[in-house]
This record gives sequence, C-alpha cells and structure tokens, in this order.
Amino acid sequence: MAETKVYTRGGDTGETSMLSGERVSKADPHIAAVGDFDELSVALGFARLAHPKRNDILKDIQQKLYILSAAVSYQGDKHADRFQLEENAVDDMETLIDDVQANLPPLKHFIYPGQSEAGCRMHQARVVARRVERNLALLPTDKRNATVPFINRLSDLLFLLAREADKDAGAQEENY
Repeated sequence: MAETKVYTRGGDTGETSMLSGERVSKADPHIAAVGDFDELSVALGFARLAHPKRNDILKDIQQKLYILSAAVSYQGDKHADRFQLEENAVDDMETLIDDVQANLPPLKHFIYPGQSEAGCRMHQARVVARRVERNLALLPTDKRNATVPFINRLSDLLFLLAREADKDAGAQEENY
C-alpha cells in the first residue's frame, strides 16, 4: 500500500478546504482560527514538557482544542453535533481553576513572567490562548459561542498554572 503524500497541491492557489469540504481563502477567519488552535496546541505541548506535573490536564485540553478546531472548520448542520465539547467542559475548567488557585497565595499585584522556564511556558501558552480568543471574536456568533468560553477559562487556568510552576520551582513572584 502506497503512503499518502503530505502535499496535495490543493492550496497552491491560496485556497483550502473546510472540514465540510467547502473551498475558502486561506485568509478566511475560520482558517485563521484553525491555525490559531494549532499554534495553541504546540504552546501547550511545550508547557507539558516544562511542567510534567500537569501533563495529563494539558493533554486533555489539547484534545479538546482539536474538537473546537473542527467545530470552527465545519460549515453546515449535518454532523455539527460531533464537533462539540461535552456540556460540562467549562464548568470542569472552572473547578480545576478553583482547585489550583486554592493552593496559591492571594494575588495582590501584577506579576512579571520569568521566574522559571515552566512558568514562562505556561505564560506563553496563556498569551496564545488570549490571541485565539480575540480572533474567535471575528467569527459568526454560533462559532464564537461554542468556543470562546472554554478558551477564556483556559487562559485563566494557564495563568494559575504559571504561578504554580513558579512556586514548584521555588521561585518568588516578582510584582509590578
């Protein structure tokens, strides 16, 4: 059996296919969002390597990003329900946020990233998540409503995981 080639030449004219098969410009906001999700997944991969204590949680989030990416890339109602997070995904994220925050000192000032590599990797993933969130605001309301709350909570979680990583590394937070 022949191996499938990585290149298809289908995008050579500046267009690509949505998951639903529709051809669109590579500049389409849906395609940009898919690329943003991909970049966020890579940032989370670096965060997993730097802070292995949270590997399982971050890998689960990466899996959810694939679902959100598919939801953004799919046009039409047929099969759209396949590309949704479980109903309690945002609530579960909030529970995790509360658990992590309970083990950190209260935050009274802005802090500088840079106290540990693991913390910086989390902060890098956090700022990518914030950009994803901003760019999702360019999408139609149905796509925004299905994706933004999860990404919004994710950036909050990553902020706390950065603080946790710094704490685990024995670093002191540097206040602004």
